[in-house]
Amino acid sequence: MENNRRNFLKTAGLSGLGLVAASPFAAFARNQDELDAIGEQARRSAPRLFNMSGYAAPKLDVVRVGFIGVGNRGMGAVERLNKIEGVEIKALCDLRETQVNKAKKLVEASGHKPDIYFGSTDIWKKLAERTDLDLVYILTPWAYHTPMAVFSMTHGKHVCVEVPAAKTIEEAWLLVETSEKTKKHCMMVENCCYDFTELLNLNLARQGFFGEVVHCEAAYIHNLQDYMFSKNHFYQMWELEEMSKRAGNLYPTHGLGPVCQVLNINRGDQFDYLNSMSSNDFVLGNMAKELAAKDDFYKPYAGRNFNGNMSTSVIKTKKGKTIMVQYDVSSPRPYSRIQLVSGTKAVALKYPEPARYSTGHEWMSEKEVKALEEKYMPPIVKRMGEIAKKVGGHGGMDFLMDWRTIDCLRNGLPLDQDVYDAALWSSVGPLSAWSIGHKSNSIDVPDFTGGAWQQNKPVDISMTKGGTTGTKV
Repeated sequence: MENNRRNFLKTAGLSGLGLVAASPFAAFARNQDELDAIGEQARRSAPRLFNMSGYAAPKLDVVRVGFIGVGNRGMGAVERLNKIEGVEIKALCDLRETQVNKAKKLVEASGHKPDIYFGSTDIWKKLAERTDLDLVYILTPWAYHTPMAVFSMTHGKHVCVEVPAAKTIEEAWLLVETSEKTKKHCMMVENCCYDFTELLNLNLARQGFFGEVVHCEAAYIHNLQDYMFSKNHFYQMWELEEMSKRAGNLYPTHGLGPVCQVLNINRGDQFDYLNSMSSNDFVLGNMAKELAAKDDFYKPYAGRNFNGNMSTSVIKTKKGKTIMVQYDVSSPRPYSRIQLVSGTKAVALKYPEPARYSTGHEWMSEKEVKALEEKYMPPIVKRMGEIAKKVGGHGGMDFLMDWRTIDCLRNGLPLDQDVYDAALWSSVGPLSAWSIGHKSNSIDVPDFTGGAWQQNKPVDISMTKGGTTGTKV
């Protein structure tokens, strides 16, 4: 299996040699290590060590948690798990002492007594090596996601890891192989799968409202210009570094994850191939030059090439469905994940909000949509929605995700997202880079399930089991 994956995809590579040279994104493409490692695995299935889809680990009465990275999103995760019963926060880790002390003070007020780790760049390993943790929650810059997740699983921990879970195809495979070998969950914490509209649309799909879903559209369109150049928001300017060293659909999972669940991807259908196209950059390079003229801090970024403003990927599935995924974090546009679900009987479109639904030429009235919500809103939202809103975190979806994850671990239930989802959804990043670097030629998508997608069961959002975990809200 290893040799197969490491063999270069000869037909794609040879046919694209001339195309790469002609592409303005050629430098980006050549710098992607994974482009030499996609291999024949993109065209064949590999034997599975163990199928983690639908896997239920032994239940845990108390989930003992350690956090790696307690900065912006990390502090939010600490705050949320601090409000969930059956959780013991045992360890906190960050490069900055001020951050771990802030998080420690927060949870000590609730009776937790965590050890803290800070300072050196590999201090996180001390946390992952502990024998008194069940779950390691990883909220660090992208480059550390896979190394930390793999190390934690090999040391006997379940893992929750921020998005994207992997930057390269090889990293995606490493996550899959490690999860299967250790039988430890590796859940990419894609919070948008728990937004109330996305959960409603998933239930509508399950109940046949859309008929046969044939096309979906998804996106991450979020103006992050000021954040990327902030000296404080993205610690060590790591996201700006990502945008100047990589090309493509770098952050696909917020929009993609929910529509993959609607289409039963990895559980009844699978990605077949994709192609991608990106505009040039007309914003970030100019901003870097303007800031560098006033502040020497930004001089290292002046003159760099940056990822384009808009990246668009189109995916064809094995069953003939299509998905469009867009990524734009540098244009002055209102926030959108699109969230379009189009079927043979009906369509849903979330953005611009409020969400709209139609079974014909006209959108439903507000009254009709309200009736639809009352009839089809899934049990998890009816049970925990108001509590989640009260806690907060992107309107409550963050808390709903964490509560559901802890409840599944405590009740010995399969998680809503598994390692195959983490690998596949993340793979759009490096695969899109290859396509963009080869004049938008298509590339086959690896089957991380090894063919098991044909038998795997869809995600269960009915919550017929579990739901026993309380909160401190």
